Amino acid sequence: MRRPLLALALATLLIACEPSAAPPAADASPSQADEARARLQATEGGQLVLRTIEAHGGLEAWYAAPTSSYTWEYGNVDGDIRFKSYLVADNASRRVYHDLMTLGTYDDPQPVDARFAWDGTDAWMSPDSISNPNPRFWATTGYYFQSIPFILADPGLTYERLPDDEVNGVTYELVKVGFDEGVGDSSGDTYILYVNPETSLVDVIRYTVTYGRGRPAPDAQPSETLMYYEDYVTVDGLTTPTRFRGFHYADGEIIRPKNDAWADSISFSRPFDADMLSMPEGARIAAAPAN
Repeated sequence: MRRPLLALALATLLIACEPSAAPPAADASPSQADEARARLQATEGGQLVLRTIEAHGGLEAWYAAPTSSYTWEYGNVDGDIRFKSYLVADNASRRVYHDLMTLGTYDDPQPVDARFAWDGTDAWMSPDSISNPNPRFWATTGYYFQSIPFILADPGLTYERLPDDEVNGVTYELVKVGFDEGVGDSSGDTYILYVNPETSLVDVIRYTVTYGRGRPAPDAQPSETLMYYEDYVTVDGLTTPTRFRGFHYADGEIIRPKNDAWADSISFSRPFDADMLSMPEGARIAAAPAN
């Protein structure tokens, strides 16, 4: 897979990582990290995921982090949408609330006063007049992408070591991560991590989106997105990207720009305000996908 780096990235993630089943409560106990380490060490693919987690800060630092919070801006060319929210996630329960800051077309997002959240049972949007972004899909999507590779230590995942592959002159070690049947709204999703052989950081991912479509047939070839993880920073002991650039991908080739995202004001230690999960009057609950 030899190819030049495309110059422009016009959009961001549209992956289906809606509310997935929450792992056991993250309380920074050594046993939790030990349990995750044992799961990962059981397979060759899991061992590669463990190695990159350690390079990004380690299981102990991840489980010690009570929250994840940042502004997350996303734009998608195909959907002609861009929005920016400030989100705070409880890393133990995976409940997340957002202050929606801007919303509009890809080239013209406008200020907006809105909120949405995943409270562990329902996803809601306030006010109900805002139909897009879908809170059921987006409440945890940005959080999921930002939390790779740490979140891939969760129970209920599968790991498959793939042959090494080359992108932009670098030969990467690859691991494919999938979900057990029935995990979350999108158990058919897959993530392929491209692990840098020198730094062990995740430089690139490839992913599929199955939200609302059910689990694909074994011989199906779902469309893929290839996304670059860039401009890493280390905050509270965890190393995380601040720039994401996604491209349509097929038959081993990058086709055209698809989406992009930016993270800012990152913290893994801000307090979590559970009152923000309470649905305001006039809000709308988003239905689960029909799959």
